[in-house]
Amino acid sequence: MKFIADFHIHSRYSYATSKTMDLQQLAIWGQLKGIGLMGTGDFTHPTWQKELQSMLQPAEQGLFLLQSHFQSMVDASVYDTCKGTQRFLLTAEIATVFKRNGKCYKTHSIIFSPSLEVAFKISQKLATIGNIAYDGRPVLSLDVQDLLKIVLDISPDCMLIPAHIWTPHFGLLGSKSGFDSFQECFGDMIEHIYAFEKGLSSSFAMNAQCSQLDRFAILANSDAHSVQNLGREANILDTDLSYFGITQALKNNNPQQLIAGIEFFPEMGKYYGSGHRACKVYMTPEQSKENQICSGCGKGVTIGVAHRVAQLADRTVEQAQKYIRNRYAIAPLQDIIADSLQVQTSSKKVQKLYQSMLENLGNEFFILLTAKIEDIAIHSNFKIAQSIGAMRSGNVAVTPGYDGVYGTIRFDV
Repeated sequence: MKFIADFHIHSRYSYATSKTMDLQQLAIWGQLKGIGLMGTGDFTHPTWQKELQSMLQPAEQGLFLLQSHFQSMVDASVYDTCKGTQRFLLTAEIATVFKRNGKCYKTHSIIFSPSLEVAFKISQKLATIGNIAYDGRPVLSLDVQDLLKIVLDISPDCMLIPAHIWTPHFGLLGSKSGFDSFQECFGDMIEHIYAFEKGLSSSFAMNAQCSQLDRFAILANSDAHSVQNLGREANILDTDLSYFGITQALKNNNPQQLIAGIEFFPEMGKYYGSGHRACKVYMTPEQSKENQICSGCGKGVTIGVAHRVAQLADRTVEQAQKYIRNRYAIAPLQDIIADSLQVQTSSKKVQKLYQSMLENLGNEFFILLTAKIEDIAIHSNFKIAQSIGAMRSGNVAVTPGYDGVYGTIRFDV
């Protein structure tokens, strides 16, 4: 079965997350976006776990859907043009902070659980190590190798997927507190790592420059903290719609099953470039290679993803071409509408036109990737249609993000 999946999201119990991130809103917006399967996020949080237990029911093996009385409320809120399959897979993100050989490392990992029972056992174990009720994404003083051992001891069917691996502060290969290789991080346990999440600030092309990553499936996920950001990156799969069907596809890293990734333009990510946000100083990889001191205050800059990839790359851009996974580069539809109307994405004009396009054309991924440009023009305006055409051809200009500041995109129309 072919479907779009976003495995990394958060609930309203995570820090700096919208209060609308509840199961019903996730189900509504999942269909409006065109996401057939999404992670639950935050299954270790006690209150969220209770909501998962009380509101979800088993669907296909290891997957869940809303109970019928909750689903009926969702169905009433979704346009007929956007209705489709909607399933949940139990996921959580864990932050681990630890020392090895006198150096401090900080990593984020996504955990897949095959059942609520297993998720509960993982939560019980992690609760003996740190406070899992404080944040939907708990921060634990725990070596990531030990986290991997814990979840596999509880169930060998669990998966640990390193999250946004290039992020400076919490990525496995990040410039601030990461390793130089997966082997260095996991040692003999590396045989249990099958996939990783690339993060918003890197592209499939950038990851293809590092041969050490060839063995792993590459996932693109939203890491959404609001329903509007669901699916800003996602994955197109063609697998059996079941937990084992999905995890086996990741283990096999089969391009016939992992059809394509849907990704941000990496320059739009907030850690693509190097720089210092407080002084509004941005540096290209070439500049930060020569000098890593902020010209404004004299402090060290945050080394961005582009620089870090260049440090670890063992292929040129040209050599990497034959290793790149199939992918589509997108910009969020609301951003495209806002650019057309020259207003903020939060404006009522943007929201009204966005909803109208969904109602008349279909879900957001259909509009961005498949809908005919002339149909888009009919149900929006000429500039929006032209901008989506420019996006599909990669004819865009991006002012890169850096040190926590998102990049901005312009469409050459």
